[in-house]
Amino acid sequence: MKSLLNLRSAAFGLTLALAGTAAHAQTTPATMPAPAKDAAKPSPAATATGKIGAADVTVNYSSPGVKGRKIFGGLEPYGKVWRAGANEATTVEFSKAVTVEGKPLPAGKYGFFVIPAESGPWTAIFNKVPNQWGAFKYDEKQDALRVMVTPRKTAAVTERLAYEVTPKALVLRWENVELPVSIK
Repeated sequence: MKSLLNLRSAAFGLTLALAGTAAHAQTTPATMPAPAKDAAKPSPAATATGKIGAADVTVNYSSPGVKGRKIFGGLEPYGKVWRAGANEATTVEFSKAVTVEGKPLPAGKYGFFVIPAESGPWTAIFNKVPNQWGAFKYDEKQDALRVMVTPRKTAAVTERLAYEVTPKALVLRWENVELPVSIK
């Protein structure tokens, strides 16, 4: 009888100890410090700005890295619409009307997409829906302008996707490709 009483006491004590540990485990994460806000993101947000003629140009994009992967014809298949960045679709904003590859484009903010090709020119797209996640809901009917652009091979690899606004173009660089979109 005494051993049964001792066994019950031990079981009760063990239950209390386990319950206390479980309660502590559930409250500990709330007391842990939050990750640093500047922790490196895989595809950090980036902005390129500049002036083309009288127009102020702003490009907002996420900048993924090559990380040893084959990008064009691999991660980004040929013949498919690509968001021209990572995460949200890349956006391009013009403060004034411009001419892109000889075609007029009104002032405004556009989603920027690209269709890479295995050979020959690529398609650059300015879509009327700037704020969208990736190209998952991309709708060709919303295109404001499509132009054909000839990519160039670069001598060195550009590890992180980068845009540059020059006085005559919007230039996309990533992996071993440079895609200059002529703008006036």
